[in-house]
Amino acid sequence: MTTQEQLTQINAAISAIESGAQEYSIGSRRLKRPDLSVLYQERRQLQQQLTQESAGDTFVAVFDRR
Repeated sequence: MTTQEQLTQINAAISAIESGAQEYSIGSRRLKRPDLSVLYQERRQLQQQLTQESAGDTFVAVFDRR
């Protein structure tokens, strides 16, 4: 799964929780999504990773003669 796809899934989960679907039941099973703080942290990490991937991880070094 690509970083963009992961970011899309995280955003969908955040949206679902913010609209009130953090915990729900299907038959006798009860499901609970992660806390928003965990999802926000994961989203920040994925956004940083996506930025690094698009930047190409290029570094510039400056050497000064002294």
